[in-house]
Amino acid sequence: MESTALENSSTGGKKQFHMFHLTWPIFLELFLFMLMGSVDTFMISSVSDHAVAGVGAANQIISIAILVLEVIGNGAAIVVAQYLGSKKLSEAARVTGNAITINLAVGLVLSVIFLLSGKMMLKLLNVHGPILDYAVSYMQIVGGGIFLQALINALAATIRTHGFTKQTMIVSLLMNVIHVAGNYVLIYGHFGFSAMGVQGAAISTVFSRLVCLLVFFWLMYRVMEVRVRFNYYVQLSKQYIAKILKIGIPSAFESIVYQICQLIFTLYVTYLGAEAMATRQYAVNISSYIYLFSMAIGMGTAIVVGHYVGSKRQQDAYTRVFKSVKWALAATVIVDLIIIAFRVPLFHLFTDDLAIVRLGSQVLLLSLILETGRTVNIVIINSLRAAGDARFPVYMGLLSMVCMSLPLGYLLVFQLHLGLAGIWLAIAADEWTRAVIMYFRWRSRAWERYSLVDHDPAAEPAVQAAPAAG
Repeated sequence: MESTALENSSTGGKKQFHMFHLTWPIFLELFLFMLMGSVDTFMISSVSDHAVAGVGAANQIISIAILVLEVIGNGAAIVVAQYLGSKKLSEAARVTGNAITINLAVGLVLSVIFLLSGKMMLKLLNVHGPILDYAVSYMQIVGGGIFLQALINALAATIRTHGFTKQTMIVSLLMNVIHVAGNYVLIYGHFGFSAMGVQGAAISTVFSRLVCLLVFFWLMYRVMEVRVRFNYYVQLSKQYIAKILKIGIPSAFESIVYQICQLIFTLYVTYLGAEAMATRQYAVNISSYIYLFSMAIGMGTAIVVGHYVGSKRQQDAYTRVFKSVKWALAATVIVDLIIIAFRVPLFHLFTDDLAIVRLGSQVLLLSLILETGRTVNIVIINSLRAAGDARFPVYMGLLSMVCMSLPLGYLLVFQLHLGLAGIWLAIAADEWTRAVIMYFRWRSRAWERYSLVDHDPAAEPAVQAAPAAG
C-alpha cells in the first residue's frame, strides 16, 4: 500500500501533512456520497414528483439520526488523531474499539425508533397524502437499517484519521456502483424483479451499505499499525468514552440543531405546496455540490489539526486553518458560478415541470451568498472540534440558528411573501453570522487550551505492530 498522506520528514522526525494528497480522496468520496443521493432523486423522479418530495422528507429525519451517530464516530476520530499525533498508538486502538461498540448500540436503538415511530414523525412535519405514503415506505427500510450507517461512520472516520483517505474513497465508489445497479434493477424492474419504485431505492441503499460495512471492517484491520483487539470492543473505558463524548456530544448537538432548523424550514415549505417541496429537494441536491470542496478541505484540515495539536504544534495548526479557508472559498466561488450558469439545464435533469424549473433557478441565484458563508463555517468549526474546542460552536449556533434564522425565515416567507427565496436568505444570514464569529475565535487561539491528550514524559510501551496493508 502507498504511504499515507502523513509522512515523516527528514528534519526533526516531524510529520509533514500533504493536504492535497489527504483531501482529494475525501473530495471524491463526498462527491460519490452526494452522487448517490442525486441518483436516488433522479431515478425516483421517474416515479413522480410526489415520490421525490416523500423521500426528501424522510431523509430530513434520517439525516438527524446520522448526525446523532456522528457523536461517537467524529468524537472518536478526533481523540484518535490526537493520540496518533502524540505517538500513543495502543490508546488510539482502544478508543476505536470502544467507539464501534457504542455506535452499534445507539444505531440499533435508532433503527427500532424508526420502525415504530417513523410515520408519526413524518406527520409532525405536516407530510400527508401520497407524499406521506412514499415517505413511510422509504423510512421503514432505510431508517430500520440505520445501524449499518452507525458502524460505517465509526469505521470510515477512524481509517481517514490514520491518513488512508484514498482507501475510504475506493470503498465509497464500490458502494455507489452497487447502489446504482440496485436502483436500476429494483426501481424499474429488470432481470426478473418487479418494479418496486421507492421501496426498491430503499432496499438498494441498505444492501449497498451492508457490503460497504464488511469491506470497511476488513480495511480497518489492514491499515492500523496497532490492531483493535476483541477485548477493546467489550471492555469499555470511562476515560476514553468521556473524551469521545466531550467532543462528540457538542459537535453532534450543533449539527442536530442545524438539521432541526432545516426540518422547521421544511415545515414552512409544506405550507407553500407540493411544488415548492419538490423544488426545494431538487435545489438542495444541486447545491450540495457547491460546498463539496469546502467539506473535503474541512475534513482534511481537521485530521491535520488533530495530529498537530496531539504533537504540540499549535502554530502549524493555526496557520494551516487560514490557508485552508482561502482555498475552500476560492473553490466554492468557482463551482458556484458554474452551477449558476447551468442552473436551468440542471433542473431539467430532474423534472420537466416548468414552474419547478423556474422557481428553482431563481433560488439557486442566492447560493453565492449562502455557500461562501457556509464554507468558512465548515473549515473553521471542523478545526475547532479537532483542537478540542467543541462547545463554543454550539453556543454560537443556538444563538444564530435558533434565535435569528428561524424567526427571520418566518418573517421572509410568511410576512414578506418571499417563498423559497426567504428560506435561502435566512440560512445565508445565519451562515455569515457564525462565519465571522468563528473566524475571530480561531484568531484568538483560545482553542489551544482544549487538548485531549496529556503529554507526559514517559514513552508509550512498545507494542506489536500489525503488518502494513499490501
